[in-house]
Amino acid sequence: MLVLLPPSEGKASSGRGAPLKPESLSLPGLTEARKAVLDELVELCAGDEEKAREVLGLSEGLRGEVAKNVELRTAGARPAGEIYTGVLYDALGLASLDAPAKKRAARSLLVFSGLWGAVRVTDRIPSYRCSMGVRLPGLGALGTHWRTAMGTVLPEAAGDGLVLDLRSSAYAAAWKPKGEVAGRTASVRVLHAPTRKVVSHFNKATKGRIVRSLLAGGVRPAGPAELVEALRDLGYEVEAEAPKKAGTAWSLDVLVDEIH
Repeated sequence: MLVLLPPSEGKASSGRGAPLKPESLSLPGLTEARKAVLDELVELCAGDEEKAREVLGLSEGLRGEVAKNVELRTAGARPAGEIYTGVLYDALGLASLDAPAKKRAARSLLVFSGLWGAVRVTDRIPSYRCSMGVRLPGLGALGTHWRTAMGTVLPEAAGDGLVLDLRSSAYAAAWKPKGEVAGRTASVRVLHAPTRKVVSHFNKATKGRIVRSLLAGGVRPAGPAELVEALRDLGYEVEAEAPKKAGTAWSLDVLVDEIH
């Protein structure tokens, strides 16, 4: 099973670890695309600070994020699972999983990123600020930039198992499963049951809880249909829509009344 996650906008500090080694990151087929974004981002942030803030969509209160990006090559690096914070990652609680579940997380979780493309939770990265919606002056829209490299690398990473897609729309733009891979992909929404609307906190927290439930229970569904049954067994209310044509993903709605 491969689980596709969005990153968090807020991130923990880089810490005192050794600096980033781009060539050491998982999915080496993304290395050149990563270097191109890293070079552009550092150059942008080392130049006109106001332009950098505008390009990155940062408010005045987040001015310090520009300076942080300048130091990306020398800042300390930590496992991505420690860097990403926020509602989804709090609910996922990687640090509190037992050892077997942590091993399953290392194998199956893939976090999408405007800067790195996608990383595993064990990959060591520095804290940064660069969302997938950014358009860098020399590269253009990052979703478009990543699409070519991802088209080769991600199907290989997916192997022949289930792909559980929990990404937001901006990150889904970087790679859309196609063909046979799409047929074993399940794209999940979390809806507030009384209103049938996506509510940010319900959405993020429940996705984190779903992933934790699967990892902690050692649940490994063979495909989308088996995932639906597994989630129902775990106590989730799930509505599923199988693909109407070949080469498209399953759509799953998880209905939630409240977060406990």
